[in-house]
Amino acid sequence: MSDDSTSRSDPATGSDAEAASRVLGCATEHPNHVFPVRTPFNHRSFDALNATGVDLDVVSPTPFAPPVGPFSEYRHVPKTEQWGSYQAHYPRFLYALPKRYFYQYSGDSAQKRVTRYVERTFETPHDVVQTCGFYLDGYAALEYCRRHDIPLVALSHAGDLKNFDRFNDEVQARIRETIDYCSAVLTVSDELAAVARQFAPAGKVRTLPIGEDPEDYPTERRAAIRRELGIAPETKLLLYVGRFEKEKGIRELVAALDSLSREDVAVAAVGHGGALRWWFLDSLGELHHPAHAYWQLDPIAVRRLHVAADLLVHPSWIEARPTVLYEAMAAETPVLASNVGGIPEMVVDGETGVLVPPHDPETLSRTLDSLLDDPERLREMGRAGRARLVDQRWTWTDHAQRLREVHREVARD
Repeated sequence: MSDDSTSRSDPATGSDAEAASRVLGCATEHPNHVFPVRTPFNHRSFDALNATGVDLDVVSPTPFAPPVGPFSEYRHVPKTEQWGSYQAHYPRFLYALPKRYFYQYSGDSAQKRVTRYVERTFETPHDVVQTCGFYLDGYAALEYCRRHDIPLVALSHAGDLKNFDRFNDEVQARIRETIDYCSAVLTVSDELAAVARQFAPAGKVRTLPIGEDPEDYPTERRAAIRRELGIAPETKLLLYVGRFEKEKGIRELVAALDSLSREDVAVAAVGHGGALRWWFLDSLGELHHPAHAYWQLDPIAVRRLHVAADLLVHPSWIEARPTVLYEAMAAETPVLASNVGGIPEMVVDGETGVLVPPHDPETLSRTLDSLLDDPERLREMGRAGRARLVDQRWTWTDHAQRLREVHREVARD
């Protein structure tokens, strides 16, 4: 990097120069008023970082909308929008379909247009560029970083690393090119960090958890919230939050619920995408348990459901560290989840929740039945989960502080 970065004061001094560091954030998957609940953790990360006093600019590259068809709604995405504590910018790029063959051209267009947009719109250069993954985000910002000798930090949530073999050769080359340039490769779990070390030197890779803020979850109002939602005191509310797709284990969830012979169970499912949406809703409607599905629910309403629930059920096949588990912990809700990916790093089996094998609806059903027979154990595990969240500093404030320290390190190199 250029010698200019070495002129900053020591971070420990807390000087004005250090406080005024300028960061460019780039996230293709970022909420907007057309898709308000899309990947909210990217927004929460930027919002928390902005609260530390950095001078933050955020771009969310957005595809040009076709005139008709399922993607035409992209035309309603604004050019800019205030999102939380910062303004998000949505520069357009060409998204080539089918993705299997032409995804590399999408990356090339995003890189060209993001570079041009950032240089025209903001005071440049920035001190650090922070992206929410390697592709498209990191690659989209790569040329801007190279032109101005800026360190690039990318935080992966699993998709581009764990799905690497699914991309064509040209996309794989662009991902490797981005990782090679990165000053720091961040992952949300230790399990994913081990995957990242197959692509980057170990010294570049570190785990940087995301999290949740317990003060946003009104656990003291649990009884009142359950009354407002029409949940009887004796009813055990099971909650699922995630995409309605097979990889999230929703077929196994339906099978487990269908074989659960109890009269005291109700089900709430919150989704925001997934090819099995209508199958899942139809299947829930055929259960002998009361069940209600919510689509693209406001985050405040999701937090209320977490507080009201007796148990979060998350039978996914593959995960890094799912945000929904942090949310459950903040709400003092115990977790029944698959023993995959980074989930065992979050859930202490038998203490803050219970882990079961994936693809196993029989074990899932038996475990559900056993847990629901012991409400006091559920409450103890919920309290232990919240305590673990705080003890491990899995909050957005701590996430931002850790992220900012990474930025200080790479800016000094």
